[in-house]
Amino acid sequence: MAGGLAALLDDIAALAKLAAASVDDVSAAAGRASAKAAGVVIDDTAVTPRYVHGFTPDRELPIIRRIAVGSLRNKLLFILPAALLLSQFVPWLLTPILMVGGAYLSYEGAEKIWELVSGHAKEHTTTPVATQGADTEKTMVGGAIRTDFILSAEIMVIALNEVADEPFVSRALILAIVALAITALVYGVVGLIVKLDDIGLHLAGRSNAAVAATGRVLVRAMPKILSVLSSVGIVAMLWVGGHILLSGVDELGWHAPFEVLHHLEEAVHGVPGVGGLLAWLVDTLGSALVGLVVGALIVAVMHVVPRRRKAEPAH
Repeated sequence: MAGGLAALLDDIAALAKLAAASVDDVSAAAGRASAKAAGVVIDDTAVTPRYVHGFTPDRELPIIRRIAVGSLRNKLLFILPAALLLSQFVPWLLTPILMVGGAYLSYEGAEKIWELVSGHAKEHTTTPVATQGADTEKTMVGGAIRTDFILSAEIMVIALNEVADEPFVSRALILAIVALAITALVYGVVGLIVKLDDIGLHLAGRSNAAVAATGRVLVRAMPKILSVLSSVGIVAMLWVGGHILLSGVDELGWHAPFEVLHHLEEAVHGVPGVGGLLAWLVDTLGSALVGLVVGALIVAVMHVVPRRRKAEPAH
């Protein structure tokens, strides 16, 4: 499949399989797989900064460190053993589990859009985070770790799908290295993002005029950067969730949705100069649309219908 998330997932699978070929190559190959996986976990990188928004600067990195530790703990203590057991005894369950995770990501993305459209998002932003008490940090960290858990499971199962026939020890070692590399890469980037304003302030105080100007630009740009990242995170949830669902139903035997998207990609791929980009856009937008539709249905069941029932007067 041309471009987009499919190419990234294929890269993860290919590199994971390469790692299984030789224990000596596991570290390097899993490291490359983790770097490619950064494209799949873009929503983690984009969404996580909002969990530290509103805290004092001295708490930002400690909070990110707590989220990273929780993410790694989930990967190594829960996801990895469960994935290995599934691949060993009930490998047919891997695809349905991936699809459940895809539906959850679609719901998360659609819920954010519904909150923005309905105005309910404002309910959560009226009080500054730093003044909400000592339990707020724990609540925010827990929420970030729960969101991370789903996508971490997706990545681990995607890698496992391609090495399910390899020896048990090789599978475990590959997944452990991928878990470490993904966590370090993603939360390293997140840490850099949330400290850009502090870096900007430091540079703004330098005597060199060009360096000071760069610092001031960083400080002024941070609110816009965080706003863009929030939007990117929403789109990424829909994109990743939708693609997982499309691939899942195709693997389970319903080929029509996946084939329609594939034909649309092929139709634009031959355009000189921009064919690859157009194919990527078709894949991305098509997957995001599927994620939005599925997510909207779940949002309706979870939020809209119950609210309307409560609003109806009793007879």
